[in-house]
Amino acid sequence: MKKKIKLALAQISSKRENKKANLQKIEEFTVKAKEQGADLVIFPELSLTGYVLHDQVYELSEVIPGPSTKRVEELAKKTGMHIIFGMPELSEKTKATIFNTAVFIGPTGFIGKFRKMYLPTHSVFEEKRYFRPGYQTVAFDTTIGKIGLFICYDIFFPEVCRLTRLKGAELIVCISASPAIRRGYFEILTAARALENTAFVAYVNLVGVEEGLQFWGGSRLVSPTGDLLAKAKYDEEDLVICEVDYRDLRTAETFIPMLRDLRSELFDELKKQSETL
Repeated sequence: MKKKIKLALAQISSKRENKKANLQKIEEFTVKAKEQGADLVIFPELSLTGYVLHDQVYELSEVIPGPSTKRVEELAKKTGMHIIFGMPELSEKTKATIFNTAVFIGPTGFIGKFRKMYLPTHSVFEEKRYFRPGYQTVAFDTTIGKIGLFICYDIFFPEVCRLTRLKGAELIVCISASPAIRRGYFEILTAARALENTAFVAYVNLVGVEEGLQFWGGSRLVSPTGDLLAKAKYDEEDLVICEVDYRDLRTAETFIPMLRDLRSELFDELKKQSETL
């Protein structure tokens, strides 16, 4: 496994309901990232289709593997890149059960996926109307490190990131479609999740406007000590190349030993109390 890797935070604006155009943009940004020496390029939540889909999500969803993931696999093999992107996933077992999914593909093919666990259904959000929640956290062993995934609103629930870290993830990737009104929350939470788990957190957010909903961008890489290592522009497309040095984990874990000091018996109490809300 490499001690250092280069990430590309590919902050794009997706065309709603236009997978062909979005796949073309994913290819363009991947090639640019490769030219700048990146090992991994990360795209936002539902970047394949756009975020505001309403009932069209039933027409746009695909099984995994499917046509779109196969095309990204071809791209990854051609460029030698690792690629993470978001899409609506159709269940293999039913005709209309859909998940909000992050897909992870490498130079040798499909690595894995993560299904969003917490689906916001309040104010402007209506995800529970369309998506089924996921039930599993993930951490994938790869040639560029052990990498975990989660999606947007999952970051508000520290247990998701904590469990991902306890499964061994050293770099935790959060893909997002956060509107501008939530900007302050995510800037705080990305730092908190990195610090409390002494892990690198890469956050990649959508930009653009969909049906009056403005996505703010601001993608970033945060260190295991909560420091901001790189940040993309606000409100416009951007490609930011940044570096993860896994050797920094030892220093962080030594001087901020949260993982060492975990009290597992509190998790049992947390479960008990949450069941009585």
